[in-house]
Amino acid sequence: MWRTKKIIPVALLAFAAAACAPSTATGAPSPATTAGQPLPAPSLDADFDLDTLVAAAKKEGSVLVYDSSGDIEEVAKAFTAKYGVKMEGVKSDTPQTAEKMIREHAADNITIDAAMYEDGGVLVGQLIPQGVARTWVPGDLKDQIPAENQNPLLALSKATVFAYNTKLSPEGCPVKNVWDLTEPEWAGKLVMQDPLGKPTVLSFFTQMDAHGNQALEQAYQTKYGKPLETKEKSAAYEWIKRMAGNKPVLTGSDEDISGAVGAPSSTDKKIGFMSISKFRNNEDKGYTQATCEGMAPFVGFSYPKYVAIAAKSKHPNAAKLYVHFIMTEEGVKHEIGEGGISGNGTVKPQVTPPGLTDWKGQLFHTDSNGLLGDLQGRQGVSDFWRVNHG
Repeated sequence: MWRTKKIIPVALLAFAAAACAPSTATGAPSPATTAGQPLPAPSLDADFDLDTLVAAAKKEGSVLVYDSSGDIEEVAKAFTAKYGVKMEGVKSDTPQTAEKMIREHAADNITIDAAMYEDGGVLVGQLIPQGVARTWVPGDLKDQIPAENQNPLLALSKATVFAYNTKLSPEGCPVKNVWDLTEPEWAGKLVMQDPLGKPTVLSFFTQMDAHGNQALEQAYQTKYGKPLETKEKSAAYEWIKRMAGNKPVLTGSDEDISGAVGAPSSTDKKIGFMSISKFRNNEDKGYTQATCEGMAPFVGFSYPKYVAIAAKSKHPNAAKLYVHFIMTEEGVKHEIGEGGISGNGTVKPQVTPPGLTDWKGQLFHTDSNGLLGDLQGRQGVSDFWRVNHG
């Protein structure tokens, strides 16, 4: 069942050791934790020297990093080639990574040295407060990283967008408004990952409820020419209810979504709700897919990906060196090749996928101050989805 696989068991969390508080603070903003206390400040080595760190990492010999994206394998190759420190990158869904790190921490048997987290709620609400993971900010990059990106440390932002097949719809995306996806003509024609196994989608739902209702109401008014009337708690919940009731096709991977929407063999018009990383299939596999440009009130949502170090890492210096690497253009380019924004303000944005020309204006954006609210509201929105999707 999803509840045991995707949500970290309370009993398991109870075994986690007390927080390992870092000795040096950066002064970055701190989101609240489950206990209502500020998030522990990130550590910052007072006399940071990159050459000294590289030498220490070489003595440790290796580093193991988990990430929800297969791109971590390319990062590992580049890291190993640059520093001569063997890095292994493992693709793993964020909920499984979090649970594995908690189990390792409780057993004092650490294999994962660092991880990339798309699930900010679990990171700030559980892993950091309970001392399983910690944030470390590279001293020489501190001034390049906006304060709001430092705690927890934002490595990059990616996006999930509504996409269509340009070959089947040469005139443009056949969906112009998110409320179109609630209409009978699009029943069973939206393909997306199952939200119950995808924390970023659940976060999108809770974030919409927190600060997206006005935009959804305006989009409804534009489409139907009248104000939205609902018995649900908000416009967001009304949209979720109608969209879920329209029976979208649920998958376990963005690759499956991309194949259903953009593959050369596709003959049926479908809309995919998928990661922009899958636009690489246009070049690699001859797919014909593009973002639903002009879709109201947004074409998708951006989400943060954070980087943290295991508090009991057996290779702490190699883990720090990885964090330093991913916070530079040389390291993060392997993660944002198809589009994305680095947490380092000096790194230039990469080329964005077709139809996504204005990252700031076209997307609904995750508010990092709402991460704890995402975690707290997850069960409620999950149950709401489950009931309405059937």
